[in-house]
Amino acid sequence: MSVLSAATQKQVEDDLVAAGVLTADKLTELKTKSEKDKAPLLSLLVTDGKVSNEDLTKAIAKVTKVPYVNLATARVEPKVLQLLPQDVAERYMAVPLGEMQHRLVVAMLDADNVQAVDFLSNKIGRPLKVYSASEEGIRNVLKQYQASISASVADDISKLTGDVSIQEAANQAQKTADGKEVVPEGTKAMKTLVQDSPISKALSTILEFAAKNHASDVHIEPLQDSLRIRCRIDGILREIMKLPKSTEPPLVSRIKILSNLKIDEHRIPQDGEFSINAAGKDIDLRIAISPVVWGEQVVIRLLDKSGTSLKLEEMGYHGRALRTIREGLKQSNGMILTSGPTGSGKSTSLYALLSEIKDDSINIVTLEDPVEYKMAGVNQIQVNADVGLTFAAGLRSILRQDPNVVMVGEIRDKETAELAVQAALTGHLVFSTLHTNSAAGILPRLLDMGIEPFLIASTVKTVIGQRLVRRIGEKNETYQSTPPETEAIHQALATLLPKDEANRKKVSDDLGYENLPLIGESAYTLTKGTDSPSSPGGYSGRMGVYEVFGISEGIQQLILKRSTSSEIQKLAVEQGMVTMRQDGYLKALNGQTTLNEINRVAAAESS
Repeated sequence: MSVLSAATQKQVEDDLVAAGVLTADKLTELKTKSEKDKAPLLSLLVTDGKVSNEDLTKAIAKVTKVPYVNLATARVEPKVLQLLPQDVAERYMAVPLGEMQHRLVVAMLDADNVQAVDFLSNKIGRPLKVYSASEEGIRNVLKQYQASISASVADDISKLTGDVSIQEAANQAQKTADGKEVVPEGTKAMKTLVQDSPISKALSTILEFAAKNHASDVHIEPLQDSLRIRCRIDGILREIMKLPKSTEPPLVSRIKILSNLKIDEHRIPQDGEFSINAAGKDIDLRIAISPVVWGEQVVIRLLDKSGTSLKLEEMGYHGRALRTIREGLKQSNGMILTSGPTGSGKSTSLYALLSEIKDDSINIVTLEDPVEYKMAGVNQIQVNADVGLTFAAGLRSILRQDPNVVMVGEIRDKETAELAVQAALTGHLVFSTLHTNSAAGILPRLLDMGIEPFLIASTVKTVIGQRLVRRIGEKNETYQSTPPETEAIHQALATLLPKDEANRKKVSDDLGYENLPLIGESAYTLTKGTDSPSSPGGYSGRMGVYEVFGISEGIQQLILKRSTSSEIQKLAVEQGMVTMRQDGYLKALNGQTTLNEINRVAAAESS
């Protein structure tokens, strides 16, 4: 938004009050705060005065006599978006709306800034018809560029259809030992074409889309007559485009070249990695290529440290679970173990635990496959089975490096489990993960690996079970629970929610949530998101649901008796553990997620 003159700003203020968007008293209060804090009044109107950006933009447009358009929920045709290149649209915060009498119609954030309008007009070489729009509205349209990319990329790529020489050139490209590409004689021009062709554009577009939408994985899947591209966003796979079948060999070859893999090997799986800068962030990519019936499937894991918080509270740990973990972190030795399926955030939890205790006075050594996030002040080792550096071999080496804290990425076999237990017994604090359905399942899993019960009972201090659920987006609304939802809440939280007003604050503080409702109410206030381009299905981002318990004397006795996970779970709940399902329901009552999402993700066994 351009800087307004004092007279124009006064008119905007009066217009907001006249329209009933803001009260005169609130405006006076914000003016005082603006002068005291030396903060722009217009910014305070939005942050403190509950004036939406849309209302403010509309008021400014009215005063400056610039036509206004609300793009918050607008859909722009792909052919219209092609009238203004995406990079120009993002740089100038301007989006195309159509054409009118040889002029390009655009909506701009700085529509009342004549200089900015002239810059854009000169840049694209066309006269403009300009409308004013809010930042949210313009970003809504900018995101739609990605939706139109499939058609344009597919159209460009169609030029390659049937051009076998290009595919051969890609497949013939070889590498020297130092990774530099050497091209067979006569194919140099073709290789340049492959690098600068629509194939490169397609790969860049796919990865840029994935980065902007915070995708965790990209799946490139060959079908019988096409190539399907899907992204896993907030844990859900979504198809983003389909490409012609002929694009598969050059696209897979391009990925192999970037990952330093053998491009002429199509029979066995290959793993690799490379890094990119996309959406303004440096992102590490892990590549897994496997032969399937219709060709080669590529799965790309995106590791973006910048978008991940490593604070326990921000990850969703609250109340009893948070206190139990911090008690475990005070120990100088023993094991803290996390469990859950692949992609449930176990590694991120371990990094958060390391961040919590990281200090110049202790030596932290990790053994990982792969090293997902690089942490300053932590000695991280990458497992490399090809040269004999397995988890077990690496752990033996680590124990000779005088560590205080050891983090083992995953306990996969008996040998690694035994070494981890020995490390805990000899005065080290050990963090690791296992694949089990619940926190209680960790202990029988160690028994299955052949670890003696008395060793488990004496070394394991804290266990964590977790899943990831989708968060409700910023645009949301509240509603009263239906009878089935109310009954589900009663069943799940009967032992947790306060029974009367006198205990409400005490119970709420204990569980780490503000002002929890009383159990037995006829309906509860729940929240659901509004479906939008920025929050598909009403969700945006993810958070954890957890169950955490410490190893008490009672649980130690159960371990010594080789009890089942259900028996251990039952005692842990009796001793105050909040299950994953209960934690999820509490988060739903707190307006962070939905009951449907918890029921989708939290296993019934954990309730």
